[in-house]
Order: sequence, then structure tokens, then C-alpha cells
Amino acid sequence: MSPKMRPRESRAAPKRRVDYRAPAFLIDDVALEFDLDPDATVVTSTLTFRRNPAAQGKDRGVPLALDGEQQENVRLALDGRVLGATDYEPTASGLTIRRPPERGTLRIVSTTAPSRNAALEGLYMSSGMFCTQCEPEGFRRITHFPDRPDVLARYRVTIRADRKRYPTLLSNGNLVGSGDVDKDRHYATWHDPYPKPTYLFALVAGDLAALEDSFVTASGRRFSVAFRRSRSMAAALGPRGICAASAPAHSGGGLRRIGRPRSSHQAA
Repeated sequence: MSPKMRPRESRAAPKRRVDYRAPAFLIDDVALEFDLDPDATVVTSTLTFRRNPAAQGKDRGVPLALDGEQQENVRLALDGRVLGATDYEPTASGLTIRRPPERGTLRIVSTTAPSRNAALEGLYMSSGMFCTQCEPEGFRRITHFPDRPDVLARYRVTIRADRKRYPTLLSNGNLVGSGDVDKDRHYATWHDPYPKPTYLFALVAGDLAALEDSFVTASGRRFSVAFRRSRSMAAALGPRGICAASAPAHSGGGLRRIGRPRSSHQAA
């Protein structure tokens, strides 16, 4: 059985702006696959990486360093070749690929236990649901990654889980696929086309009720909007609990209240 994942015993060392150094590597795209299980979730991460042309001095030739904590059964493959013990160096806070190419694809498979995550960082269970907390440095407890806010990547996330226990599977971006895995499990795939830092990554899987409506921006574009809560909370919430929602930044902006008539005193 995996040991209980606890909060860090000490605070992270302060980072000063005067000490800033550009990352040695950039990650352009991330494909994440989650096979959810409370006691043994398997996470498969495929990273498309390249050296950062803005890296300075000795950072232009350093190995590929990834942050990672509280993961077991870590397996690596670089450009399709399985890595052995001489190809990388594991540490308490991550791992280092010793001789990486200038650009390539790294596949990482690991196992984590959300039900034993008492730190509430990374992927954990709450009220029978899978949840994530990645700000400021929780993503490294989900998978290995250069977990810093200036490494921005596009994410494609596939979530697989028991259909009855976790009928709702959510992540960032747009739902681009869903269906059955087998008679007991189903999946959903989400794609976020806009590069983002790790601390904005989110995943939720559970039995959620949805309050759905549509949103019309000031420019006339229509978007679907869904507010999701646990079923027990949704029964008490009702349509009056739906708050104002903001359109995406690229859609023309504007705020409009959803789910109840607008009075003459409410701003458009």
C-alpha cells in the first residue's frame, strides 16, 4: 500500500526575481491520460519538449530536469526507446534525463494513490470525487514536469473511470471526445488549445448535477454554460444560485447573468 501523501514539512525556499533564469527546456504539448482508481491511478504523460533558445550560458547544455513527487512505478521512454537506469537519475524531488536531444517526445507512466493524499495537492479524493489542486506546485504530484509558471503548454487530457461512480469527467478546454471503454468504464477527452502553466490544470470526476444555460456575448456569439455541483449541493442550490459568468477573453467580453431574468437595475 502506498504511504499517505502528506503536506511538505517545510515551506518552499523563496524565489527572488533578481535570481530568475529562463527555463532550459520548453514543453509545447502535453497529452495526459488518467486511468482513475482511488487507490492506484495510472497517469500517462507524453511531453513534446525542446531546448529553450532564450536559455542563457550553461543552461543551454544542461540535462532535462523534471519536478516530481509522491509517484510510484515510474517508467520512461524517450522517442519510443525505453530508458534504463543509466539514462536518467531519480531524486527525492524529481528526475533528470542525462543526455536529452535538442527536441523530442518523452513518455512517462506512473502510479499515484488519490485516496491517500492527505496533502490535498495534486490529485486527491474529496466527498467521493476526484479533484485537483495544482497551485502553486501541486502538478508535480500528478506527473513529472518542469513545474514552473513560465513553462506554458497546450494540454490534451483523456480521463477514464467507472461509469456509475464517476459519470461526470471534466478538465480544462473543450470536450472533443467521449464514449465507452468497456461495459463498466467510460472516457472523456478534453483539449485546451491555449498554452497555460501547470498551476491552472484542473480535473474533476464524480457524480455531479449540472445547471445548464447559454451565454451570449456583446458581439452576439453564443456559448453553452454549465455550472456543476455535487447532487446534494445542487438540490439546495437551485437556479437562483447560478452567478454571473464571464465570456472567454477572445469572445468580445461582457457579463450577463445566467438562469434568471434581468431586472432594469442590472447592468448588461
